[in-house]
Amino acid sequence: MTRQRALIVDDEPDIRELLEITLGRMKLDTRSARNLKEAREWLAREPFDLCLTDMRLPDGTGLELVQYIQQRHPMVPVAMITAYGSLDTAVNALKAGAFDFLTKPVDLGRLRELVNTALRLSAPEDGEPPVDGRLLGTSPPMSALRKQIQKLARSQAPVYISGESGSGKELVARLIHEQGPRIDRPFVPVNCGAIPSELMESEFFGHKKGSFTGAVEDKQGLFQAANGGTLFLDEVADLPLAMQVKLLRAIQEKAVRAVGGQQEVVVDVRILSATHKDLAAEVAAGRFRQDLYYRLNVIELSVPPLRERREDIPLLAETMLKRLAQQSGLPAATLAPEALDKLKCYRFPGNVRELENMLERAYTLCEDDQIQARDLRLAEAAGAVEGGEANLAQIDNLEDYLEDIERKLIMQALEETRWNRTAAAQRLGLTFRSMRYRLKKLGID
Repeated sequence: MTRQRALIVDDEPDIRELLEITLGRMKLDTRSARNLKEAREWLAREPFDLCLTDMRLPDGTGLELVQYIQQRHPMVPVAMITAYGSLDTAVNALKAGAFDFLTKPVDLGRLRELVNTALRLSAPEDGEPPVDGRLLGTSPPMSALRKQIQKLARSQAPVYISGESGSGKELVARLIHEQGPRIDRPFVPVNCGAIPSELMESEFFGHKKGSFTGAVEDKQGLFQAANGGTLFLDEVADLPLAMQVKLLRAIQEKAVRAVGGQQEVVVDVRILSATHKDLAAEVAAGRFRQDLYYRLNVIELSVPPLRERREDIPLLAETMLKRLAQQSGLPAATLAPEALDKLKCYRFPGNVRELENMLERAYTLCEDDQIQARDLRLAEAAGAVEGGEANLAQIDNLEDYLEDIERKLIMQALEETRWNRTAAAQRLGLTFRSMRYRLKKLGID
């Protein structure tokens, strides 16, 4: 069996020897270069599975080598070795296409983790990335998004996923994780806006028994739970400033200390983050730390809103209606041509999530298993958006809010009709099938 091969580029003999010995014990063949010129000569002669390069070289920089490999040998992951504290240099290397970075003095445990992760990368297949059943669409924006996901999956750089609410940012984060070398490790999503501020440090870093009232046993934090895998920070703009400082340190040091703990624990976590807010505007307003912003936003990936890929609406709608039929055990419904035309013209401020909610409602209202334009109630949806600003502060979660209204109205109708479901359905202007579906969905017995 052919052994994997690594190229080591450093002008210090002691560093080269240390890396050669460590990688040799990991059953890798190594080649060494003292400068850029020798590194390029090795790359021209032999194929490599990994490259480790120092930042400062006698005839140039490691950044130049990263760019050279990206152009000539894009399948070779490159890790940059930088001086301790040179985070700006490391960030520039990641932006240029480096797989990851190490700081001097080199921690051998961290080096072995990095090498093992890099060697798990498989070369992507030529041509268009495969269409995942969860990320639907054949429009140019979606094709571009899939290619970006495939490329970013090969890096360990922090990625900031921007996009409107309901556009699928968490799904994109999952695909970056699943297409990368950490696929067999945990993917841990966390909604930063849903954690009470007083519990935030404990949730992220864990706590020791007795560290505060109610801490009756040791608890693992989110960083420890994601060790070796990916931590997805959704709605990261909602983090309070005090927690932003602690998060920045954890990301920079790659280590966390549990509440009440005495020692820091090293963690190997890839950070992906997202928010529907304009993070740059939050920084300008003083609500988000600039240093954390630059640490999270090494690479930005924008998820297109649904109105910018209207040609994907028929495929999305068909898939969602099939899923609704499977979940309800009822026949599948189709969209009337007029209804489909209406959907294509609608702006969808809530994006894919709004389309899904709209079709679920229409599915329960339609007659003869065909959704007509009137079943979509687009005028009501548009009116709710236009008139919703006054009460927006009262809503924490739109889906829960609408479900609560639906439940109250159905309960009222049932009580008025002495729990005669047929009469209650007529009172609400629903078919009996629609009423049965809603009662099942809301768990009303």
